[in-house]
Amino acid sequence: MHDLILTTFDWVPEAPRGYVRDLRARWAMEEAGLRYRIETVALQDRGAAHLAHQPFGQVPWLVDGAVSVFESGAILLHLGAYSETLLPTEPKRRADAISWLFAALNSVEPPVLAAVVFGFANDSEQTPGRKGLDAFLQGRLADMERVVAGRDWLAGAFSVADIAMVDALRVVERFAGGLDAYPACRDYIDRATARPAFVKAHGDQMAHFAAADRDRAPGSPTVPAA
Repeated sequence: MHDLILTTFDWVPEAPRGYVRDLRARWAMEEAGLRYRIETVALQDRGAAHLAHQPFGQVPWLVDGAVSVFESGAILLHLGAYSETLLPTEPKRRADAISWLFAALNSVEPPVLAAVVFGFANDSEQTPGRKGLDAFLQGRLADMERVVAGRDWLAGAFSVADIAMVDALRVVERFAGGLDAYPACRDYIDRATARPAFVKAHGDQMAHFAAADRDRAPGSPTVPAA
């Protein structure tokens, strides 16, 4: 294994701190005991070097020797090859973990993020489209409530699937109306975020951006994070 280098933004505004998706990779590497270091790219200057690694100008990306991986789900899958703590080797359990990883990214996260966009825009108008989106999200949360009510982790043991799913559900709790109606989902988040690896990864991300505040010139503009 080569040295792992995870790149995130040099700074973001306060609202997304603790939710920037380099957290998922940090969490995974902490769970697996992998050595890594953090590099940064300027939030306000997304140039050619940035786009060469992440074509949408987002973060994170992971450099592993000659390999550069972007998109948090792809990074989790890549890291899973290094540790059975992240991704089982037994075929059925591995397939379950991969299936739930993609479910987090493709079935749960999209309606969550759509709801967040409306929230940040302070758009509460109950148009037919907005009502449809809300119903879709609540349906997905009801599905997850049923699933996690009957198990501790999605694929038997903790895996990258739980990292992705918990991180998506955390966004609901913080930015998209909360999980009062879904106590099993909330318990699932609490179990995951009590893990020492999450505590370390989250604390490191918050400290990273707090340090960036101290380095910024007074009056520097604030812009939304991607």
